[in-house]
Parts: sequence; structure tokens; C-alpha cells
Amino acid sequence: MRVLIADKLSPIVPQHLEEAGCATTVDPSLKGEAFLAAMSLHNPQVIVVRSTKVTAAHIDAAPALSLIIRGGAGVNTIDVDHASSRGVYVANCPGKNAVAVAELTMGLLISLDRRIADNVIALRDGIWAKKEFSRARGLKGRTLAILGMGQIGIEVAQRAAAFGMHVRAWSRSLTPEQAEALGVEFAASPRAAARGAHALTVHVALTPQTRGLVGPEVLEALSMGACVINTARGGVVDETALVKAIETRGLRAGLDVFEDEPGSSDTTFTSDIAGVAGVYGTHHIGASTEQASEAVGEEIVRIVSTWLADGEVLNCVNLAEQTAASHMLVVRHADRVGVLAGILEQLKEAGINVQEMENIIFKGGAAACARIQVGAMPDPVTIQRIESSPDIFAAAVVVLNG
Repeated sequence: MRVLIADKLSPIVPQHLEEAGCATTVDPSLKGEAFLAAMSLHNPQVIVVRSTKVTAAHIDAAPALSLIIRGGAGVNTIDVDHASSRGVYVANCPGKNAVAVAELTMGLLISLDRRIADNVIALRDGIWAKKEFSRARGLKGRTLAILGMGQIGIEVAQRAAAFGMHVRAWSRSLTPEQAEALGVEFAASPRAAARGAHALTVHVALTPQTRGLVGPEVLEALSMGACVINTARGGVVDETALVKAIETRGLRAGLDVFEDEPGSSDTTFTSDIAGVAGVYGTHHIGASTEQASEAVGEEIVRIVSTWLADGEVLNCVNLAEQTAASHMLVVRHADRVGVLAGILEQLKEAGINVQEMENIIFKGGAAACARIQVGAMPDPVTIQRIESSPDIFAAAVVVLNG
């Protein structure tokens, strides 16, 4: 199996993939046209990326491509819709960098509260400003609002609790019962979570629904002088609204991500918000620790190895949650060559599309049961034709709920 790794990953990834029998090409420099040329040249069955964008053109350039793996949680850098239209699996590595991101989140929060970066700058400029920098609120007893209680949000909540903070959380799927089990206060909306909070951190994927999630309404609900942390994606926080809140309400911000970040090979960055007093910025390094890199690498190897062994794609993000199947055709049959092909031919003749199917073999290997989900009710004539084969024991149709 040909694997192309187009980003810098832990060295355990190519090593273990080679040991598993994969012909692995590693080139972290691949971007844009160079990546497109490499896809066409190597025609890989699997590509592994981290920050490199995978467009429709990249997918089309490799006819053999069957699986795209993102070495991280989000898949917004991949054209998932086009991959789905070509029958290409897209998988990710959720939760593997959660601890790293949570650690940076807390680091930014502490840095904002104690103005650590400003302390360093003053010292390097030869200024001793103990009186100015001695003014800090402290974190114990303060309220932290967390938007998004996936694995990263949970890790942040645990660390905030260790600092003696009160955690209030909102997440699309979070229930009051789940919040209680996690030891956090349940909030019914992002604004409710932010109301009166001394700090807010966001940990949701960037989607059309979450773009601008932290906007004027949420920012105005925070207490005066609150801290806003974003280690998720730049577009989740409305940067224009954030700058206004910094200017009018004394908010401070710790940002690891920005709306218009440069490419991985660019070394210059121009951003209005990065130069705003009260903003501490880092270089999208939330997931960048050795521990996180190794954990992601191990997960990538596990995904490829499992796919090689039994065809299952772990952490697949682009399978249909619900198909157009309305009925299931259940056929008990002899386990012989051509039997399934005959069943499918009868369905084709009847103009019935197959949505999903599985064929279960019984002990001894003489018989099997085909469970075929179809988009329409097979008529009695079609069932009769299927049962007319001497290799068919019985056929029945089950109506699917929903």
C-alpha cells in the first residue's frame, strides 16, 4: 500500500508503516502545486496531513486514493464533501492533542492574569516595574466559562478546578446530568455560560454554525476586564468584536489562532489584532508538544493498520449518518460463488438501489445470510425470482424504522 505523508509528523509514523508493509513517502515540504504534482506522481492510496490543505484537485489527481488521515482533530483543511463524492474515507485523530491544548489554554490564562509577557518585555528593556505588575486578580474562586466540552474542554475544566476556579460550561450536546458528572455548572447557551464570567475559553470546531460564536453578545456578557482564550480556530471568535470589547470593556485576550494565519512556510504575519495592547498571541502551537505528536503518530499508525487488517476505518468523519434505505432484504443462502451476484442482479432488474449490505457466514462455511438495505420495497415478483435459485433457502423483507 502506498502512503504519502505531506507534513512533519513523529518519526514513529513512517517507521511503523514501513514495518507494516506500506511503501511510505515522506515530504513535509509539499504544498499547493508541489503537493498536486506529488499526488499525481505517487498515486497514493493513503495520504496523511496535518496543516497541509487537501483540495478537490489533490483528491482528483490520485485515482487510487482511498483514505485521507488528518493528524489532529479538525478536518476543516480537507475538502470532505469532495472526498465523500469520490468514495474516499476521511479520518482524524480526536483527543490525542487534548492535553497539550489544555496546557497552553491554562498557560495563556495565567499569563494574562499575571501579565507575564509584559513582565518579560519590561525586564529586557531594563525596566523594573514591580509596582505596576503586582496588580493581578488571581484565579482562585473566579468563574471560567468553557464553550465546547469535548475532550479538550474536559481537560481544561479539570485543570481549572485544580486552580480553584468555578467552571460553567456550554456545549451543543452537553446535558445537565453530564455537566453534574463532570463537576461543572450547566449553561443552556454560550451567552448564559459567559454571563458574569471572569474568563472564557472556546473549544469547538470551526463550522458555519460556530463561525463568530464568540461575538458581541457573548463578549458583552462577560465581566469587565475578563480574559478571552482561543486555542480552537480563528474564525470562532469575532476578532472585530473582540478588539472593540478590549477597548471599551477592558477585556484581555490570549490567542493561539487567528482568522488569517499565514501558511506553514511563511515567516511574516500581519494582523491588526496581534498588535493590540491586551492581546497575548502564540503561533498556533496548541497541539505542538512531543507528547501530543507521539500520541497522534500512534493513532495514525493504528488507523492504517486497522484498515489494512480488516478494512475498517477508525475515526471516519464522512460516513452517512442515515441512508435512503427504507427496507432490508434478508436472504439465507448457500455460500457459493455467484449467489450474491445473482441477488444483486435481480435488484438491478427491479430498479432497486442497494444502500448497505453485509453477508454473515455460518459455522462450517456452507451457508450465509445476506442483509441488504435497499431504497425501495422489493415486489413479490422480485422476491420470487430470488427464491427460484436452488442456492437460496429463504428471502424476507423487513421495513426499517425511520
